[in-house]
Parts: sequence; structure tokens; C-alpha cells
Amino acid sequence: MLDRQAQRTERAVTTGTTAGDLYADDPDVVVARVNGQLRDLAWELADGDLVAPVAADSEEGRAVIRHSTAHVMAQAVQQAFPDARLGIGPPIENGFYYDFDVLQPFTPDDLKAVEARMREIVRQGQRFVRREVSDEQAREELADEPYKLELIGIKGQAAADAEASTEVGAGVLTIYDNVDAKTGELRWKDLCRGPHVPTTRQIPAFKLIRNAGAYWRGNEKNRQLQRIYGTAWESRAAQDSYLTMLEEAERRDHRKLGAELDLFSFPAEIGSGLPVFHPKGGIIRRVMEDYSRRRHEEAGYEFVNTPHLTKEDLFITSGHLEWYKDGMFPPMELDGATYYPKPMNCPMHILIYRSRGRSYRELPLRLFEFGTVYRYEKSGVVHGLTRARGFTQDDSHIFCTPDQLADELASLLDFVVGLLRDFGLTEFEAELSTRPDKYVGTVEEWAVAEAALQHALDKAGLPYKIAEGEGAFYAPKIDVHVRDAIGRRWQLSTLQVDFQEPGRFGIEYQAPDGSRQRPYMIHRALFGSIERFFGILVEHYAGAFPPWLAPVQVTGIPISDAHVPYLEAVASRLRAEGIRVEVDDSDDRMQKKIRTAQRQKVPFMLLAGDDDVAAGAVSFRFRSGAQKNGVPVDEAIAEIVAAVASHSQV
Repeated sequence: MLDRQAQRTERAVTTGTTAGDLYADDPDVVVARVNGQLRDLAWELADGDLVAPVAADSEEGRAVIRHSTAHVMAQAVQQAFPDARLGIGPPIENGFYYDFDVLQPFTPDDLKAVEARMREIVRQGQRFVRREVSDEQAREELADEPYKLELIGIKGQAAADAEASTEVGAGVLTIYDNVDAKTGELRWKDLCRGPHVPTTRQIPAFKLIRNAGAYWRGNEKNRQLQRIYGTAWESRAAQDSYLTMLEEAERRDHRKLGAELDLFSFPAEIGSGLPVFHPKGGIIRRVMEDYSRRRHEEAGYEFVNTPHLTKEDLFITSGHLEWYKDGMFPPMELDGATYYPKPMNCPMHILIYRSRGRSYRELPLRLFEFGTVYRYEKSGVVHGLTRARGFTQDDSHIFCTPDQLADELASLLDFVVGLLRDFGLTEFEAELSTRPDKYVGTVEEWAVAEAALQHALDKAGLPYKIAEGEGAFYAPKIDVHVRDAIGRRWQLSTLQVDFQEPGRFGIEYQAPDGSRQRPYMIHRALFGSIERFFGILVEHYAGAFPPWLAPVQVTGIPISDAHVPYLEAVASRLRAEGIRVEVDDSDDRMQKKIRTAQRQKVPFMLLAGDDDVAAGAVSFRFRSGAQKNGVPVDEAIAEIVAAVASHSQV
């Protein structure tokens, strides 16, 4: 048996030695990786096994703690509500959930009672015990759990279902028993693949967060269950830090700030997931798009425009109707033809490429569009601007020769990161998703594309991890993630090499030797969508945009009505410099005008009274509350213009 830590060491152990025996002196180890698979610490080792510890504060360790906590919660729920039937309870980012079929929705008091029962179960130190069962045994033992019976019936398919895979996969079924630490008496059990922490005492910190409705297995045609969300961590300190972040995230919620700052709304008359931008939000969006457009033009992109819907034939050719139909809006019949709102822009960009013959001299050809698309997101996942049903992608498709692929990807990634930095994002991580078990194309094509993507990441110097087998079945990709001001991770940009669409549409270019060759195609969405990126920026800045993005960059605040003309003259000079400025000539008192500007998160306030007018100056106030008095107007204007031009925050 080999114990794999920072370096590989070989150890001789007696028969019956478990993974836990190897790490008995390390209480931070919660499970072990045995031959590449996560296993309980009770797993008996065999000759030649490769074993590595998994610490509680690692990503995998936290997932195990959270999965175990989900079991404890389900046990507590069934103690409190004996008629509750079990759904699925996987770990998720920063927490866990479990779905229950109950007669009435859970109340806040119910959650408090369940959490109290959970703490008692944790104190008892119940052991998690794994046992393998046949399908027939599982059905017999879980005869009163209809949702578990359904999972047993689909176990061969469940590996492709991220939620169901925590319960069953393609292999043997297992049940985890929660047993009394002293007597070994069964306290509770659940269908589960595991692994789990050894005992409930190794769940150091947890808290139930909220409950919500959720359709069984995410299908709106199925029964709606009650989902309880919680969080669990390796220490109270880690959990306290996360809960503090949650409080700050609630304060920054873009849906709340969007209403308070009059940026956008979601009228019920229009429909779920379909936002409208108000004038101030429209200004920010225009500035974002104008800046992106300029940067793309400088980088050699050519702008195109495509319609919002198309005949179904296009999506039959592209394969979207075969692969993506559930994510598309329903069709409409018109003039004897079937039309769909487009979920993606790529097929139309391919038609632009195919509209005439192409030479290798034209490549790489970089097409770009602010293209609005429509995707039927399930109601349970629609979330403000960050998960909408109608949105505009900053969508690019690059056609290049095989020889150009590596350099083009490296250039693209550099462009992506540079543009995101211009919007004030500074922490980047990437993920390279490689060939899955089921794929189309040749192994050689995949190898070329994966090598080119990895070359781009290495050249960019971005930290990245390789997600083996996580690519789409038709292509590998890079996903770029950013961290916002409070440390949350957001997936933004995607770069994907596509082998399939060029072939499906039969596009070609004439090579130097006169032969007809097929180009490579790169999909690239930089912001993901304008709406999603807008929402992320609102939360990143907590609504206090840097001056260049702020819808109102300066507010003039007169001490009395007599000073309004003076500030209007200053405002005219600022407008001549391209600055967005308003003068508050309302009947409110000066202090209220200041508070209003601060609530609206205006970067600069210019105050003027008799002394300022006499001196040709203003009192220069920042939204932080800091103030400089007697600043000459020329200096004030120069400082504002410089701040806007630099894209800096104030």
C-alpha cells in the first residue's frame, strides 16, 4: 500500500487496516482518496492501493462535510415530520440542500426546530456506516420512499445527473446507516453513494439558511417539493466568515440596488426573466457597450447583426433542436414555416461566413455582435439579471486555420482578461474542460484543441485547473472565473473550440495550395451577457460605480436658489467635457440634497455658496463624505475629467 502525500511513500500494514488507521493522528482528515476515488475512512485497504488524505478545509473535504450534514438534516426532518418523504440531498457550493415531500411548506419556526434536532444528532456522535445492497434489497428497505425508488430505477442514467449522482450511479447501490455510537442501533438510513465523515461529531459548524419550493429533479411537470438550504464548514470561524459575507451579499443584491438606484426592473406584464432598463441603467449599459465596441474594433473585430428569430431549419442543421430544444422557447408558425427565437448567435454567424467564398488571406476572421438571445430557463433558476430568459451576449465567433489556432486563442484570452480588468475586476481563475467519455470528432482533433487552449492559459499566466472529462461532447473549452469585491466566484468568459459546426454547415476556405480546407471555429462570449455582467458589476461595486460608469457623475448642490445659475454654468462646462452632471434645484434643504446624492451613490458633489461664487470656486464633496472647500472651478473640472478618463474608483 502506498501513502501519497506531497511525495509517494510505501508503507506495510496489516490486513484489515483502514484508510482512517493511516491518519489516526490527524483529526483534520475526513475522508481519503484511494486509487483516485474518495472513500470513507472506514474503507479497508488492499495491497498496492494509492492513498491520500483529504482535509476538512479542502474543497473535497468541505463537500463531504456538507453532504453528511444534509443527511443529518434529513434525519432531523423525518424525526419532526414522520410523513416527510425524501428527495435528493447533495452538497453544493458553500452548502447543501435536501428536498422533501411534505404536506405543508416549512416555516421559519420549523427550520429552528429542525436545526435544534440536528445539533442533538451531532452531539450523539452517530456513525456513518456504508453497506452495499442489491436493487431488490434497496427497494425493500426503501419501500416507503417513492422518490428513492425512482432513483433506483434510473441508476444507470444517474451518472449524467449531477443531483441524482450523489444518491445512485452506474455501479453498485449503497445505503448509509446512521447508527448509535455506543449500541450500534440503527437510527436512520438513506440511499447514498457517499463518502461521509466517520461520525456526526465531525460536523463542526452548520446553519440552516432558508427553504424554497423545488420541482422534483428540476422538472416543472413533476411534483413541487420543499427544499431546505443550509451551510456547513470545517470550523466556526470559517462559517462565521461565510455568514458575514452572506450579509454583505444581501446588502449588495443587484435586484435590490437596481430598484433603489432606478436602474432596471422586471415588470410582471412582460414576464419572468425579461428585464427592462431605465434611463440610468440604460446609460451604464451604453457606456459598457460603447467601450467594448471600441476595444473590439481596435482588436480587429468586424461587427455584424442578426435577427432575433429564424426558421427551424437553421437549428436542425446546427443541431440545437436535437441537443438544446428544452432550453429554447416554443416555436411559432408563420407563412407555413416554423420559427424559433434564437438561443444562440453562432449559426447565423456561420451563415455570414458562408455567404461567399473565403481565402486563407482573410483568416482569422473575427465576427462580433451584441446579439439578443432567448433561453427558456426554468422558473426556479431565474434570478434577476444574472439568470434571465432574454439577454444580449457580447458574442464573437472567430474562424481561423489550424496553424493559427494556438496563437489566436492566446490573443483572445489576453484580450478577455484585459477588458475585464478595465471594468475593475482583478482576480481571475480559469478551468480547462477536456474530452468527456462520450464525444464527437477524433481524438487527434481533441488533442490539438486541448493543447492550444492549454498553451493560451500558460501564455496568459492565469492560475487554472484541468477539469478532466468535463468538456461538452463536441468541444473542449476554457471558462474564466472572477472574484468580486467580497470574494465570490463568478463564471464569466468562455472560449470554446468547435469542430462540429463548420462541418455541419460545410464551410471552407481556399488554402495557399488552392485546396478547399475547413476552418476551425472559436466561440467566445466575454461578458457572458450584458445583463449578467451588469448585475455582477452592481454587486461588485455595491452600486457605487467608478465615475466612468456612473449614470450621474456629478451633482451640483446650491446652498440657496441664488446659487443655481452659478452651478448651471459649471455644469455646462462639465457637459462640454462629456461629463454627466445634474444640478439639484429642488426645494429640499442642502443637507437633504447631499443625502439624496449619497444614496444615489453619485461620485462627486459640487457645492456652492456666496463665498464660492465670489472666489470662482466650489466645495468638492466625495460620496465617502470627505470634502475639500474652496477648490477653483478649473481644478475641480480637471480632477473630475481625469478620474473619468482613468477608469479609477473614488
